[in-house]
Amino acid sequence: MRYLGGNRLTLLTNGEQYFPALVEAFDAARGEIFIETYIFAADETGSLVADALARAAARGVAVHLLVDGFGASEFAPRFRAMLEEAGARVLVYRPEVGRWRARRNRLRRMHRKLASIDARVAFVGGINVIDDYDTPDPSPPRYDYAVRIEGPLVARVRAEAAKLWSLVAWADFGGRRLRVPREIWGAPGRADGQRAALVVRDNLRHRRDIENAYLRHIGRARSEIVIACAYFFPGRRIRRALVAAAARGVRVLLLLQGRVEYAILHYATRALYEPLLDAGVEIHEYHLALLHAKVAVFDRRRASVGSSNIDPFSLLLAREANVFVNDAAFARELRDSLERAMNEGARVLPRQQWRRRPWWQRLRIWMAYGIARLLIGFAGYERYR
Repeated sequence: MRYLGGNRLTLLTNGEQYFPALVEAFDAARGEIFIETYIFAADETGSLVADALARAAARGVAVHLLVDGFGASEFAPRFRAMLEEAGARVLVYRPEVGRWRARRNRLRRMHRKLASIDARVAFVGGINVIDDYDTPDPSPPRYDYAVRIEGPLVARVRAEAAKLWSLVAWADFGGRRLRVPREIWGAPGRADGQRAALVVRDNLRHRRDIENAYLRHIGRARSEIVIACAYFFPGRRIRRALVAAAARGVRVLLLLQGRVEYAILHYATRALYEPLLDAGVEIHEYHLALLHAKVAVFDRRRASVGSSNIDPFSLLLAREANVFVNDAAFARELRDSLERAMNEGARVLPRQQWRRRPWWQRLRIWMAYGIARLLIGFAGYERYR
């Protein structure tokens, strides 16, 4: 992991900040757009983003949209028709074939959410192209983050997007590559003084890069670790690292999903609570809305914002992208935002109260944990504990 200086980073909270900034960048594009997303929903937000991409393509911008074949398996035909008619290119990463066939490699998805515009502005985070609100009733939005990037790091984001686009195009077109220019506007200049690194996960050279980056930052923390994670089912290495951090006096706070979204994972995660609580880790469950964030702050100095959860899907199977930031001002802004979320929308789990939960809750948790372990073993990662 190599930090690059000279960046200007803007923290974006939820879709209400992210999508206006994204559409504004699309509307200002002059040469090219790359965008990758796991989900591209046929809702108001999907229409907003698709319209902006179509406008860009119609005025001659080379638009490259890559969606995942599982997460966006119901990508609206009207969006595809509109985009292709305007001149945009749309590709699907590993299209779903035989939805009910049990295949290990079907879980190898493209879970990244990133964009590069003219190799001058980039976005990386955990926000899919989908409405912020989960129900039509007035309610708080789905809780998530992204970061807008200007400066030298944009070249790294653009290079990763172009590389994956070329790989998928090569596979989709029988070995024929869709030509992608290596550079269009030259290397971005310095935009500010913030240092950041792009860390990706794939199934070849970078299989454990994001996990190792987390372990490095957890291991070096001296005062505080704050992690917000929508889907939290860490393996042994990260659990041990968190327990060791708490043992050396580091305050460790976890902001985790409080609402039931995926029942097996929701209850299986709770099988890990007791040893963490016994070690002094503070667990806060977010109930105000669905938690979708995948962020962290270490010693109020370093931070991470991205698409990777701390679970087997993200750390062992999916393509992911996180930005790690070495800047006190950025880390403080994210830390303050997480503190507000914990104070206003989460409930802390007292250790003694958790120990006194009824037997039927314990049974449900351990049944879910057993099922989760079986699924991990089926995926070929039985050593992941």
